Amino acid sequence: MFRISVLAAAIEFSTAALAMEPVTIIDQGVFAAGGTVIEAKEAYDPYHPKTEGQTLHGDHAIIHYQVPQNPRQYPLFFLHGYGQHTRTWDTTPDGRDGFRNIFLSAGYPVYLINQPRRADAGRATVSYTINATPDDQFWYGQFRMGLWPKFYEGSAFPQDEKSLDQFFRQITPDTAPFDLEVNADAIVAAFDQVGDNVFVTHSQGCSVGWSVGIKSDKIKGLVAYEPGMGFPFPEGEAPEAIPNSGFFNANAPLEIPLKDFERLTRYPIVIYYGDFIPKEPSDNPYQDFWRASVEMARKFADCINRHGGDAQVVELPDVGVTGNSHFAFAEKNNVAVAKVLQDWLHEKKLDLRPLSK
Repeated sequence: MFRISVLAAAIEFSTAALAMEPVTIIDQGVFAAGGTVIEAKEAYDPYHPKTEGQTLHGDHAIIHYQVPQNPRQYPLFFLHGYGQHTRTWDTTPDGRDGFRNIFLSAGYPVYLINQPRRADAGRATVSYTINATPDDQFWYGQFRMGLWPKFYEGSAFPQDEKSLDQFFRQITPDTAPFDLEVNADAIVAAFDQVGDNVFVTHSQGCSVGWSVGIKSDKIKGLVAYEPGMGFPFPEGEAPEAIPNSGFFNANAPLEIPLKDFERLTRYPIVIYYGDFIPKEPSDNPYQDFWRASVEMARKFADCINRHGGDAQVVELPDVGVTGNSHFAFAEKNNVAVAKVLQDWLHEKKLDLRPLSK
């Protein structure tokens, strides 16, 4: 056993908050889960190495974990979204504690996933070209920070130059094409290794979450921060795509067999969205995409509930937490954002501690 302090990183930032209270970590580590192997086609000659005589291990997930003293029963598994990696859940752009430290401090074992073909899980079994394409300002808009170069009024995103620089530098590319099944299978393998858990997803990772939620019997609760696409519906029950002025044609629902969809009714689901999402169609393409996403999320939750499940959509401004972009868990009010999730975990009895032996 050893004692570490969950310190805020980037001490140079004038906006960095005081560190949280120290947390005793009783176990931590990193492991790979899932993946495939390209087998050798012939015997390997170490003096005359040829590709045909060698293997390639790839398409696995990499999981970083920490377990605090006196842990709660169910660990939290955190999966990032598009262009992101475990940094999403770590230190905030302005140097404060992220969700990893907040929930470790609350007693939860925390597992941070790098999905296959991203960051330190970047070893892939298919080839891909990574292009150096400037796109920072587009994502600034798509992630609802504002319309470049201005932030939305009341934004909770840290707005100093160093914080924005840190945020842009946490964006990372895919090392091979995104594959939903490759992602889901690797994470299911991780769950099989660790056991029952609460799965917390973000953005593109939410579509992976629905697939994992169908395949795995280890999920006790599923949390989705700002899914924008990939909502599954039973065959014959999918609603029409929702028109919007956004840059992605991503609101068309997926149709899956009823028996698969019903597996999403085995545990509670909560879907969170932040601020700056209009209630009516808008000529702001970034905001209008998210308007349609929220509307589709509500149709999805309603369908889950019609089939006997327990799903809800929560817009954070409706519960008094305002100013959040697509990255609510990394902004100046992220402790309040975490409290909303903690309350849901408590309501669903997912914050229990094991009975003493």
